[in-house]
Amino acid sequence: MDMFNEIGLSEAVIKATINMGFEEPTPIQAQTIPLALKGEDVIGQAQTGTGKTAAFGIPMVEKMTSGPEYIQGLVVAPTRELAIQVAEELNKIGQFKRVRALPIYGGQDINYQIRALKNRPQIIVGTPGRLMDHMRRRTIRLHNVEIVVLDEADEMLNMGFIEDIENILKEVPTERQTLLFSATMPKPIQTLAQQFMINPTLVSIKNKEVTVPDTRQYYIEVQERQKFDLLCRLLDIQSPESAIIFGRTKRRVDELCEALNTRGYSVEGLHGDLNQSKRDSVLRHFREGTTEILVATDVAARGLDIPGVTHIYNFDVPQDPEGYVHRIGRTGRAGKSGLAVTFVTPREMGQLRLIEQAIRKRIDRKPIPTFLEVVVGQQKQTVEKLLSVIEEEDLTSYRELAEELLADNDSITLIAAALKLLTKEPNTTPVKITEEAPLRVKKQRNFNTRSDHHRKWDGNRGYKKPQGRRQNAPQKPNKKDF
Repeated sequence: MDMFNEIGLSEAVIKATINMGFEEPTPIQAQTIPLALKGEDVIGQAQTGTGKTAAFGIPMVEKMTSGPEYIQGLVVAPTRELAIQVAEELNKIGQFKRVRALPIYGGQDINYQIRALKNRPQIIVGTPGRLMDHMRRRTIRLHNVEIVVLDEADEMLNMGFIEDIENILKEVPTERQTLLFSATMPKPIQTLAQQFMINPTLVSIKNKEVTVPDTRQYYIEVQERQKFDLLCRLLDIQSPESAIIFGRTKRRVDELCEALNTRGYSVEGLHGDLNQSKRDSVLRHFREGTTEILVATDVAARGLDIPGVTHIYNFDVPQDPEGYVHRIGRTGRAGKSGLAVTFVTPREMGQLRLIEQAIRKRIDRKPIPTFLEVVVGQQKQTVEKLLSVIEEEDLTSYRELAEELLADNDSITLIAAALKLLTKEPNTTPVKITEEAPLRVKKQRNFNTRSDHHRKWDGNRGYKKPQGRRQNAPQKPNKKDF
């Protein structure tokens, strides 16, 4: 079904979806877009990689008009990277309708943003802190906003942004449409929905879609001091085209980067202490393939939309089940297969069981690969590279040299020497990785991953059938509240 042509979108938006290569909607798009176009408030349970940006972006752009010179739409996102990516996609959707989105985030010169705001974008995509800064300066006014999107609400909760979000929403007219997207529905998010949304419809995708079906998952039980050598063995055996390694702390990321570079791997790190230009540089190198491996903390990698990631390595167990889902969601996207490996110390097995309960899936256990398996893996990759050169490259200029070598050496010895020369021998250069204490098992949070359904959420009594608009909408506070 080509729903993009069937639900009454304008010609300009349909043209944009064709130009962006959209063929048929993802589950979250198919369920959310019609509801949002009708003006309903919607809660979408979905993670990055499910197409949720277009799920709210298409109806948002459709509702915008290019005439008025004020902000009509607002998207609040947890990180600068996600804000940038959402704004880019909204600009693509709005390209033929002349609807423009501007990202607003910390780390960028605020004066540059103030100048950009004078171009009168219809949509602002901002992180909570920088949005609040502009609101205090009166450089962003939200009194004409017609539609608000809260993207990755559970992550904004984890980062301590809930109060900021409440203050931002109080500045927006009560007669507005609100869309909220969250991978999970913990109590504070439910409360937020009850307070600021009007009879929202819950759109929840199937559990199998939440847990990334195209990603093969397994774990290896390993002592903390053995983790790094295990990581190197896996990198040598699997030779990932594009991999993200997740570490728990900034120090961990820095040490892993230094150690992996010492052992000859192409790697860069991403964490919260990097300035914006360095972050942009790291991400550009990784997207372009200049860097094969990215080492990152959860916060730094949240919301990144990087195509082609083949492997995820959880060097440290995630803090909670939601973190696990978001990590492995970096791979196995758009129907392509991926692999996620988690390193678990013996004292962290309880945390692994919580993750399994939350995703309703048993994660396979694998043994630590042997040194011989590493050597065999490297030899296999060398043979594959050699065969691909035979198939794809013009070898004319090398044939004469090959014939000369064969005149003095037998072919088997010559090929064996070439394989030995090309094969990357395991590197055992000593490195320093500071050991970290294992995670304590945390109480499992509400991780709702039920089947597809449309239900109304009532903060006091749970889900209920659709009813009329709420009568007692929250009142807009005075400016002095900020």
